[in-house]
Amino acid sequence: MTPGLEPDEFTRDEASAVGVAVAQFAPGPDRARNRGFMRQLAATAAARGAHLVVFPEYSAFFEPKLGPSFVAAAEPLDGVFVTALAALAAELGIHIVAGMLETTANPARFSNTLVAVDPTGQLVATYRKLHLYDAFGDHESEWVLPGTVSDPEIFDVGGLRVGLQTCYDIRFPEVTRRLVDAGATLVLVPAEWVRGPLKEQHWQTLLTARALENTVFVAAADHTPPIGVGTSLIIDPMGVALASLGENADVAVAFLTPTRVTAVRAVNPALALRRFTVIPR
Repeated sequence: MTPGLEPDEFTRDEASAVGVAVAQFAPGPDRARNRGFMRQLAATAAARGAHLVVFPEYSAFFEPKLGPSFVAAAEPLDGVFVTALAALAAELGIHIVAGMLETTANPARFSNTLVAVDPTGQLVATYRKLHLYDAFGDHESEWVLPGTVSDPEIFDVGGLRVGLQTCYDIRFPEVTRRLVDAGATLVLVPAEWVRGPLKEQHWQTLLTARALENTVFVAAADHTPPIGVGTSLIIDPMGVALASLGENADVAVAFLTPTRVTAVRAVNPALALRRFTVIPR
């Protein structure tokens, strides 16, 4: 039971809970196969009660090494990937968020873009990765255009206000804080979190920190091994892991309520007490 709620309040709270799912798999170069796998996972999530399903970064296409094939696989927002995602969301009556490769005006580069589609099949938000993964020996900026800093695109799912960020962005706490300043109470983090020494620990620690310091829900979906760490998870505003996955392709669902955010902020008013703001540069 949520602390501070009487039994009748708990019943009402439970009835209004939003089912949020993280769906992890290992996307590959076969774009049709990726979409087929996503269809299976989304259907499983919906059958388990999910109203919103979060897929990883690079769900549309992925290879172990960034290169020209990624640019060739890029699509516009009205291309095959988003069209199929929208049709699937409408068919299942859910919101779906996933990472894609978006074409740009630069023929040698693409945007690492997240898209969110609603149960009517409408595109309700996009996000282009701000902080590119030029770390741990990788150089994403050789092939990817960074997103421009703009007002976050926040959308509603059952009373939750949802914001988007991508993978390496979670090492920059200002990204999440700007989403929260824009009203987000649930932050989604599609990722391709590369395996390596201590990387799984970094993944879990950073996601938990972003939830705790902002008193919001965080739902993060990663690629499965051997390249990603898997370990997709959903964290509540007190830093509790409500649902998580291991190393296999699967779906995990947690049921979230706006009242949980309100209750946590009543006992931990960190956002109200802060003395600094985020200023983009």
